[in-house]
Amino acid sequence: MKQITDQILMIRPASFRMNEETAVNNFFQKSTKDLHATTNKKAQEEFDAFVEKLSSAGVEVHVVEDDEKLNTPDALFPNNWISFHENGNVALYPMFAENRRRERREDVFLALEEKGFQFNQIYDYSQAEDDGVFLEGTGSLILDRTNRKAYCALSPRADEDLLIEFCEDFEYMPVIFTANQDVDGKRLPIYHTNVMMCVGEDFAVICSACIDDKKERKNVLNHLKNDGKAIIDITEAQMQRFAGNMLQVRSSTSKQTFLVMSKTAHNSLTTKQINEIEKFTTILSADLNCIETNGGGSARCMMAEVFIPKIK
Repeated sequence: MKQITDQILMIRPASFRMNEETAVNNFFQKSTKDLHATTNKKAQEEFDAFVEKLSSAGVEVHVVEDDEKLNTPDALFPNNWISFHENGNVALYPMFAENRRRERREDVFLALEEKGFQFNQIYDYSQAEDDGVFLEGTGSLILDRTNRKAYCALSPRADEDLLIEFCEDFEYMPVIFTANQDVDGKRLPIYHTNVMMCVGEDFAVICSACIDDKKERKNVLNHLKNDGKAIIDITEAQMQRFAGNMLQVRSSTSKQTFLVMSKTAHNSLTTKQINEIEKFTTILSADLNCIETNGGGSARCMMAEVFIPKIK
């Protein structure tokens, strides 16, 4: 099983703004006074420049336009509602915010089918929304696809029973923990695992300080070490600047690998951390300031990895 891919799905925003429905437990979102149209235009400019950067590095980016009529402010974060797997299987996930449920669109499948991708079985967990149960894709799940482990920080958006059901269906071993962040002097759950950790081919970037329970922290770090991952630890302050929200990808032409992150994340790293990362891969960073501020998500959230096979 491959850990990284050279095929990425991205959704170009049409109605991006700060999503009031997700702000209740996404403490990374900050309200700006810009008009929605201004915010969306800035986000589109950042999105287009980001896609151009990835494409120039040899990553194949499949861009699908968001549907303005759906009024989906977070549509540019597709990794939360869908994940693609090497055997052709696909998972559809239940979303916490009602206005994010409209992001699940059949035409996204059709767009990928037109490019030669062949789907096998679709596992649809979205009905769990009726019971108020959520698991938000590779926001909630950090998949070590090679070692078949699913790291998951439980939160209002990551349910343990549903995680276990996913692991049974897709043959992963769950590594479950709780990760917290400081919010107004309180320790509150981090909304998505992928803001505090990222697993690459030979390394993992993690904010271990977020795992307050020492046994849980030791367990997570032991899993990573036992699988031969070099651990690059980041601070909670760096995590707040999206230094955990990274994804390793591959060029389809040169086979070179890149760790993709935002400029904010890149600028928060120390020289030592950058050197550690660059032992394994090349850093590729893009300016995503408007998207990060309003959306509370960063580079990794914008990329849904496509592992499903293409018809030759």
